Amino acid sequence: MNNCPVVLVHGWKSHPGVWKRLALRLEERGIPAWKFDHSGMRDESAPAVAAALQGYIRTMREESDHAGAIDIVCHSMGTLATRYLLEVMDGSARTERVRNLIGIGPPNNGSSMAELFNDPVHGPGIRRLLAGTFVPHGYRPAEDAIVQDLRPGSRVVAALRAAGIRDDIRYRVIMSANHAAASGFFPLFEGKTWVFASDGTWETTYAGDGIIPHADSYLPGAGYDILPLDPVLLHREPDTYCHLRLPGNPEVIERILEYVTNPATRPSGFFPEGEEGTRK
Repeated sequence: MNNCPVVLVHGWKSHPGVWKRLALRLEERGIPAWKFDHSGMRDESAPAVAAALQGYIRTMREESDHAGAIDIVCHSMGTLATRYLLEVMDGSARTERVRNLIGIGPPNNGSSMAELFNDPVHGPGIRRLLAGTFVPHGYRPAEDAIVQDLRPGSRVVAALRAAGIRDDIRYRVIMSANHAAASGFFPLFEGKTWVFASDGTWETTYAGDGIIPHADSYLPGAGYDILPLDPVLLHREPDTYCHLRLPGNPEVIERILEYVTNPATRPSGFFPEGEEGTRK
């Protein structure tokens, strides 16, 4: 039985409740699920969330008397904050013992959506379209420190790019894609995902989860899975593969369980080294 604790880090404007199904499956296997809650830090920066995560892990280690390795599973922005902790804050000392870092729909290169919110042409319309679904009514991105940190050109993203991933951690990226071009995948965008291209222009693509395109998740050297493995599933319940529902998606959960119970599990592929998919 694998008893390596799993730290669960939710995303932007979310809460630990998104891990209900996964936490239950972990606990059924005797694997401790440590749910980090940063829902009360919505006015803080990504580095501040990273520092709070560090403190939380230390507290949980003390309470459980666990000094060994841990796994960390993150959704969306939670991955960015976690990577900032591991690669920037702890990159040289490496005091944080982490076996697997699993990111679900992670904005590893910054978030196209965060940039879109701030775009003077498209931003106002997009914010109105997503009001009540992904952002609150009257949302003002300029006042949101985390969204500013999520922009591809932010200091936080630049620091991550400069630090690089750690060779003592297995990185796994779980993404979804609308292979079937199903409009019900993310109806507000007709099944597509906005992506901020390297030349500063905007495109829409089916290679994304409605919020995070694959270009945002690209992380050289990391293993990845693109779900669903069977496109037929997109015709049955396409919305379960959109960004907001990925933490509770049964196929995503099964993949996470494979990684945490058998760390040697090979991902579907590995992102190649190089600049493809990244932004300057």
